Amino acid sequence: QVQLMESGGGWVQTGGSLTLSCAASGTISHINPMGWYRQAPGKQREFVARVTGGGKATYADSVKGRFTISRDNPKNTVYLQMNSLKPEDTAVYFCNALTGYFSDVNHWGQGTQVTVSS
Repeated sequence: QVQLMESGGGWVQTGGSLTLSCAASGTISHINPMGWYRQAPGKQREFVARVTGGGKATYADSVKGRFTISRDNPKNTVYLQMNSLKPEDTAVYFCNALTGYFSDVNHWGQGTQVTVSS
């Protein structure tokens, strides 16, 4: 069993910054990919960023250059530093972890709200 606990969401004005954190516990280790997805009202959940156990990061085009994902392996924690926030970044952000031999088992946190006002 894997538990993911997000924190750090909130309200910010356009151009501001927020940092999200996700602490993982249970049957998970530093080799498991972890990342972030988001879901805006009336829209499907979409990929934001992911980091492998080795530290390789990938990003959605919409956040490249503005968001940075990182992880602290001893703490099994992943972070999402969000800069230059835009109103279209407003969404519930979900932490994600992949387990299983083929990294095909998804685990989700409960989500944290990020609201960017114009």
